[in-house]
Amino acid sequence: MRSRIYAFTVVASLLALCFAHSAGAEDSFSRKDVSFKSAGLNLVGWLYVPDGLKTGEKRPAIVMAHGWSAVKEMYLDAFAAKFARGGFVVTVFDYRNFGDSEGEPRSHIDPHMQHEDYKNAITWTTMQPMVDPERIGLWGSSYSGAHVMHLAAFDRRVKCVVAQVPLVNAMDNFRRLVRADQFPATQAWLAADRAEQYKTGKINYLPVVAPQGQAAALPTQDSYDWFTQTGKIRAPKWKNEQTVRSLELALEYNPAADVHLISPTPFMMIVAQNDTLTPTDLAIEAFGRAREPKQLVIIPGGHFDAYVAGFESAATPALNWLTQHLMK
Repeated sequence: MRSRIYAFTVVASLLALCFAHSAGAEDSFSRKDVSFKSAGLNLVGWLYVPDGLKTGEKRPAIVMAHGWSAVKEMYLDAFAAKFARGGFVVTVFDYRNFGDSEGEPRSHIDPHMQHEDYKNAITWTTMQPMVDPERIGLWGSSYSGAHVMHLAAFDRRVKCVVAQVPLVNAMDNFRRLVRADQFPATQAWLAADRAEQYKTGKINYLPVVAPQGQAAALPTQDSYDWFTQTGKIRAPKWKNEQTVRSLELALEYNPAADVHLISPTPFMMIVAQNDTLTPTDLAIEAFGRAREPKQLVIIPGGHFDAYVAGFESAATPALNWLTQHLMK
């Protein structure tokens, strides 16, 4: 019964956000399809430009991409529209191997490659005539929340960062999602996949989400509900698959190891109070190791409420933080 209620809430909230996004959006910003190069591949996205820019005026910009396997149609337009209405230029894009962007193998998630895609998106954004290259902010959620934390620690072009419900340590996170007695078998399975790919070149795939009791990368019920419903309503091109190798690469990822290096860049972390996918306590512990200036926002609900029922509770503090530090 709980999953049915959650699924209904997802559908109702998605429809409400679709309506809100269409009503009056044309009065405050324009959006156009864009593409730029990363590792020789065309990455596809959207560029949001606020209305009313004066000749020669340069605005701060936000660069953003989605989390694990997700594509830009899965809510990023709602966040980008809010930021654009706040006066920001916004670049939204799909990583290589996903959505409308080029890249093979499809549905392959490599965090280091996605870092490069983010960096190239920043570079392209700074070259736009209406953008002030000295006022670039990053926003990321879930897996991309991890990415923007990492990038803010090392790329000083980034002047402000918001990490929403971020992954902070993949191995610790995975051990929360997989029973201890199953973990050795999972590692053996990943090693066997690597050996098979080395010998034959075959690329194996794993579902991103699945009904409870079936193998999937994101094995929580709310993951299954959100991805399946959001895919149907907003992103019919989204594919419920990822390479098995993606999971092995993810387990080596620990963006919180460098969280203390984000400073002096202003850092906001938005955490869901009952997040079981990227556990709340892991995120708060990582935030505690960050240095000032920083701000922690705790929103009600679980991981996916940041996109659905709790959209405003997540998006409004993010906009306020970005405005405080970039609208100068």
